[in-house]
Amino acid sequence: MTEPPPPRSSAAPVVVIGGGAIGLAIAWRLARRGLGVTLLERGELGAEASSHAGGILGAQTEAHEAGAAQRLALASRRAWPRFARELHADSGVDVELRGGGVLRVAFAPAELRALRDTHRRQQRLGLPARWLPPRELRALEPELSPQLLGGLWFERDRRVDPARLVQALATAALRRGVRVRTHTPARDIVCDGRVRGVTLESGARLRATQVVLAAGAWSCTLGGTGLEPGLVEPVRGQIVQLECASPPLGRVVFGPRCYLVPRDDGRVLIGSTEERVGFERGPTAGAQSALLRAALELLPSLAQARPGPTWVGFRPYSQRGAPLVGPAPIAGLYWATGHYRNGILLTPGTAAQLERLVLREHARPPGRAR
Repeated sequence: MTEPPPPRSSAAPVVVIGGGAIGLAIAWRLARRGLGVTLLERGELGAEASSHAGGILGAQTEAHEAGAAQRLALASRRAWPRFARELHADSGVDVELRGGGVLRVAFAPAELRALRDTHRRQQRLGLPARWLPPRELRALEPELSPQLLGGLWFERDRRVDPARLVQALATAALRRGVRVRTHTPARDIVCDGRVRGVTLESGARLRATQVVLAAGAWSCTLGGTGLEPGLVEPVRGQIVQLECASPPLGRVVFGPRCYLVPRDDGRVLIGSTEERVGFERGPTAGAQSALLRAALELLPSLAQARPGPTWVGFRPYSQRGAPLVGPAPIAGLYWATGHYRNGILLTPGTAAQLERLVLREHARPPGRAR
């Protein structure tokens, strides 16, 4: 069991803007350390990208180059088991963290060559990945298409259920004393050389000496963030869900035109599109038809599945090509945004980094520069 928090500070609370998985995780971790925390969410908790994600913890599956972003991804993947245990202890909710790895598979010779290149790149980085010829691939996942030419198995990658993660984080945050304010949009971060508070859309002002911006795709819509206009932009993603009598897969599978994420109860998620359409909501028939065709090509037995719901989320894409995690140019302001396709994967690592930074400044005497 986790230790009870120390007595709360009498200082102005930390304000976290954004009630997705990352904002909730940061608020929960800070409250566990005894800080007073207020979390502002423009709608319902986790109602945007967090609950509309596949929950793939693909630190290697979606890695491209070595660098700070991949180091954060690998650190987050290592942190996930402990993070899930501590979250379960505080919330009582199982987030369905599951192993089994992630597969990338190929139908065409050109796709196979690209996978071979990925395998060599992973080997150069010292990361484990196992090449599977067709026979071994079908032995691992018998229901995959017999037309597949091979695959790459990232055995250390995992998956989690994002909806259960949001439920767990919200429960844990509330139990730790976080003041959660839903349907409360922030308008501006108030600064006079350093952070002083947050102005709400209603015109009310909250006092704060530290603010964490974790507003996802909406991060650049606020004033006073220190972000360049358009630095973080929304990318719409559509997901289709099918319902099977039992899980047809034991692990996540990436094909050339879609990915499949199995859930413990037999659901299979098919994702996902990437569309730069601003904040235009609503699924489209064309995108969902394309996802279904790609899924049936990859896993023919899905033809017998029952149609389930579809949904849309807005990923926060960073023009810098990497998440914006750390101190902003304004004293007392921290960024935790721009995670794009990997927000769920990066939740533990981002929360841990922000916990360290906020606590370090919180411990400084008033007026001392960071």
